[in-house]
Amino acid sequence: MSKKDAEYKMCSKCIMDTVDDPAIEFDNDGVCTYCHRYDELVDQHLVTTDRENKRENLFKEISSNKNKDGYDCIIGISGGVDSCYVAYLAKQNGLNPLLVHLDNGWNSSLANQNIHTIVKKLDLDLYTYVIDWEEFKDIQLAFIKASVVDIELVTDFAIVACMYNLANKHKLKHIVSGHNVSSEGALPGHWVHWKSDFMNIVDIHKKFGKLKMKTFPKMGYFRKALYVQKKKIKIIPLLNYFDYDKEKAKEFLIKEMGWVDYGGKHYESIFTRFYQAYILPKKFNIDKRKAHLSALICAEQMTKPEALKVIETKAYEYEGVKEDKEYVLKKFGFTEEEFDTIMSQEPIEHTQYASYMNKHYKREIQILKFLRPISRPIKKILGIKAENNIV
Repeated sequence: MSKKDAEYKMCSKCIMDTVDDPAIEFDNDGVCTYCHRYDELVDQHLVTTDRENKRENLFKEISSNKNKDGYDCIIGISGGVDSCYVAYLAKQNGLNPLLVHLDNGWNSSLANQNIHTIVKKLDLDLYTYVIDWEEFKDIQLAFIKASVVDIELVTDFAIVACMYNLANKHKLKHIVSGHNVSSEGALPGHWVHWKSDFMNIVDIHKKFGKLKMKTFPKMGYFRKALYVQKKKIKIIPLLNYFDYDKEKAKEFLIKEMGWVDYGGKHYESIFTRFYQAYILPKKFNIDKRKAHLSALICAEQMTKPEALKVIETKAYEYEGVKEDKEYVLKKFGFTEEEFDTIMSQEPIEHTQYASYMNKHYKREIQILKFLRPISRPIKKILGIKAENNIV
């Protein structure tokens, strides 16, 4: 047995291992860092005690902040399970959300179908924010050429910025989100980048892009602080207030709403599907399914043998990968040789480019570290849990 094989270790509970994170740690029972982090997230964010009263109070708080158009919150909808189910729960509990969809040019036909099905079934209003395709393509291409891991930072940031900007425009205090602990858990730090890092997007685009950002949603560090601290706009992870089971939610949406399953997590976007299933494992040796499946194991919604069965097949061997690759390369204007050349280049850290992580965020951490000994006991006495506004 080689030294490499001897050092390999998988968590005794989930399927995260030393390949996913060489710095992963295990306790005496062989349980990994990410299982313990999952438990911490559950403790911090999942509402488990007095749930019905807290839900009732939450819905009262949201519905009491209606704007002149009668909306009381914004819900971002992608056509995926989480966002569609959140829209249903909001409507069932007396809320009147404005559904917002960000169109970046990558929607699958099923995603569009699911969005319009939910809108019609729930009789809710939909606002679609469209980013100019040539502009968005230019930003994505910049990230691909920069060889950074989190190409989806471009879309994830745009969605959040769009929600905050629209909440401010419509004078709404609440953004209801499909983000949830039970099916998402925690990811290794080197798999993703901080999703609020607009400075990183601007610098990478400046170095590798060509077009001006005109329709891309903007939200700098200080504007977000203004929204959160002064305007009191909050992101509400609604599913954390329920006993959320993703598979049961799927079954309900299919049976009662006419929703159609599209496959993997976030596969409502053609680019996201190709990025997670092909680019990440091929260029960065990352199989994101393992973290998602591990979260479901921790939530007792899947067994470890079931998860291991899923990952027997390599992520990029999914049905339709050839068609996806042809579609993505054609849409970007890449030849296969050009794309393969970029894929073979060494990955570069996001922080090699300008980043809030190197500036504002460091100062923020220092300030929070100073305030934490004072704020923690006060929050504990008042029963305040951390807001989920860091995206």
